[in-house]
Amino acid sequence: MEHDTKTPTYKTSDPTSFAYKSARDRWPSIITGAIDDVSRTVSSLPADTDKDVIAEGKAIIEKLATLKYELQHNRVLTPVLDDGQPDVKGYNAELEARGPPKWHDVQWLFSECYLYRRIATAFSMAKTGFWKGYDVFDRQKIDTFRSSRPAVVELASKYKGIIDTIRNSKSHTVVNDTNSAEPAAKEVEEAERLLFVEMAEICLWGNATDLSLLTTLTYEDIQKLQGSNARKESEKNILVNDLGRAFGVLYAAQKAGKESRRVDIVLDNAGFELFVDLVLAGYLLATGLATEVVLHPKSIPWFVSDVVPGDFAGLLEAMQDPKAFYQQAKSEDECDEKKTEVLSDEDAENVRFLFEDWSQLHGEGQLILRPNRFWTHAGSFWRMPSVAPELFDDLKESGLVVFKGDLNYRKLTGDAEWPATTPFTTAIGPLGPSSGLRVLALRTCKADVVVGLPEGKDEEIRAMEGGGGDSGARKWAWSGKWAVVQFCDGKA
Repeated sequence: MEHDTKTPTYKTSDPTSFAYKSARDRWPSIITGAIDDVSRTVSSLPADTDKDVIAEGKAIIEKLATLKYELQHNRVLTPVLDDGQPDVKGYNAELEARGPPKWHDVQWLFSECYLYRRIATAFSMAKTGFWKGYDVFDRQKIDTFRSSRPAVVELASKYKGIIDTIRNSKSHTVVNDTNSAEPAAKEVEEAERLLFVEMAEICLWGNATDLSLLTTLTYEDIQKLQGSNARKESEKNILVNDLGRAFGVLYAAQKAGKESRRVDIVLDNAGFELFVDLVLAGYLLATGLATEVVLHPKSIPWFVSDVVPGDFAGLLEAMQDPKAFYQQAKSEDECDEKKTEVLSDEDAENVRFLFEDWSQLHGEGQLILRPNRFWTHAGSFWRMPSVAPELFDDLKESGLVVFKGDLNYRKLTGDAEWPATTPFTTAIGPLGPSSGLRVLALRTCKADVVVGLPEGKDEEIRAMEGGGGDSGARKWAWSGKWAVVQFCDGKA
């Protein structure tokens, strides 16, 4: 806590904040979903299942129900049970330092992380292996990726075309009528910049299906949030766009012939968003803008849809046989007649191309998964240099560290009540100027904190319908309609 920003942070007691709504509406719904998932699994276990597995499943349901009761009745946050992980001490020390607090009057960032740590503990304390490694959100993540089929098919075709073009090209040099090398080089750079921007914006809007926030989305809603038309329509809603600056540092390193050109992506959601993250990673490697891409997943199920290592394997498995995956019903509860159409041979070939490409990159060590327990600590990234110095030093070796999604943005900025015009470089504190890190945040806004906006922009959007008006609430920043792409060169 001593390393956090001194700027006041959002709390669940503030009725004008999204924290207030989260603690009272969203979180109980999420726990209910977890209870339903475990209940479904227990009821579907074969008759010859070990009785200890069944009993433990029922005990987990009781633990989750107790957590929900404590939350809804504004009880004191109780210590995290010791499941052998080193973060337990930190969580409990912070609980004690905070009072301990009650659910409806506590710092939002801390309490939301604590919520998911408590959910994880219900499983990590299990004695049977069946439940100890169980991802209570896995079923939702798979169903949502299956619902993303139209966008997956579209992007698979686009990606295959781009990669084929890159590989079939003998040279990136453009020969023009005047044989002037300088204009040709500028044309190539501009073309590559535009393609990088498009790939990164696809990666940005992949965050539109954050399951922890959009828990009532229908299949049709998900389709509307994805695809090229939706992305083009949303371009005007990117309030700050520093992608050109990020491309500049990657392009300069490539042209300088720097031997190691590493890009890190601190992941957010699984399913379709992980898919588009891999589209960006594969593109960077194919063009040479990166020589390796390091992906940073969470170590435990987190914020419903966040990536854990198993999600990467699950995504590749689904893409290995896309016809079988997409022919299944969108949910196990749906009838056979509602099964989706069989994927065409061409579409299936395009998806399998991505599977083969990404599997090869992973196998050759160019696409790396590197989980770290720090990503599920309770605090902000302001603590990283002191709490996780080895991780901090490792990220300094990267040419660009991309932080995906809303939670990573909240942690970068300390989830603090900054004025909207506060420079991004100021709000990220120890990860800002002179940190040794190049930070790029790709974030669709789904929480109150937002920084780096031009003077008057916050007020302008608040005045729009649903923006919050003079209520004191920054409601426009809750929906995911608006986005920011912000860069800080801590190596400069």
